[in-house]
Amino acid sequence: MELFWEKGFHATSMQDLVSHLGINRASLYDTYGGKEALFDKAFAYYKKTSGAWLEELFQGEASVKQGFQKLFETAIQEAVSDNCRKGCFVVNTTTEMVPGSDKMQHSLMVHKAQIEKLFVGYVQKGLNSGEITSSKSAEELGLMLYTLYNGIRVVSKVDVNPKKLQMVVDAGLSILG
Repeated sequence: MELFWEKGFHATSMQDLVSHLGINRASLYDTYGGKEALFDKAFAYYKKTSGAWLEELFQGEASVKQGFQKLFETAIQEAVSDNCRKGCFVVNTTTEMVPGSDKMQHSLMVHKAQIEKLFVGYVQKGLNSGEITSSKSAEELGLMLYTLYNGIRVVSKVDVNPKKLQMVVDAGLSILG
């Protein structure tokens, strides 16, 4: 997963995989069925673990605003500490594989819908409790925050200035009231 995440699907060669995994080429095919199958498994694992982490974060924070602040702070911290600037595996795969792979586009659309649902539901929790006072709907706010989160993950691959990133996050979160 780390190798595909850092290099991308197309730039990762079979030899890279063989060397990274420490197995021979035949074993790679016998075990995983080839490069695409291995990528699919690695990508599915990333989506599962990152989605579970997000759910846990949102469930573990009593304050919705604090939960979003923690989410964005974590993204900024990861960007600053990532010397490879690999960003988010989902974002990277989206920009590399779409358009071009209908199968991957479908997988990404399903994942996007799942994560958007988490964001919207979490915003709704804040609206219901009165913590969020915006006149915008949970859907509008959730989709905007989802887009901001992904934008931060993209921009931080190029510019890792934590003060600038935090400034953008603060402006985005200010819409919550």
